[in-house]
Amino acid sequence: MSELEHLLTGAGAFAAPKAILEAIDPKLVLAKHPGSPHSIYEEVWHLAFWQQISLDWVRGIETPVPTHASAGFPTGAQIDGEPWDRLRQRFLEGAEDAAAMTKDAATLDRDIRCPSPPGHPTRTMTVREQLENLAAHNAYHLGRVVLLRQMNGAWPPPSGGFSW
Repeated sequence: MSELEHLLTGAGAFAAPKAILEAIDPKLVLAKHPGSPHSIYEEVWHLAFWQQISLDWVRGIETPVPTHASAGFPTGAQIDGEPWDRLRQRFLEGAEDAAAMTKDAATLDRDIRCPSPPGHPTRTMTVREQLENLAAHNAYHLGRVVLLRQMNGAWPPPSGGFSW
């Protein structure tokens, strides 16, 4: 398993995404901790949203970037329409798809077009660069999930996780 694949799905530089998202009390998933702008659910929805856009770009689908950052977080109706277990699974399946893309060296070096926010030029990068970007974004937001779990006494998960 390559390091990039580890970062997307395994226990690379941090606990595996599957472990980070396991066994979270349903009340905690939707709770907003004082001082935190988003719940665990909202953080994971945001991850799944941007992960899908990244996978679209890798597949040659030039999905546009939202005009405002708020579009990257769920509305109340979106939260009501997708149970936590389904959202969690959707994110983990997308991460597996991304990790599978790391196994083909020829694909990793292929250039892709990545739309930018309105008013900025479309960027070109390799599949590898986009997957690295995705891994970094996922790590950032998964770290926020860990912090929310820690702040609520819900860390580490049953399968373990770094606690130092």
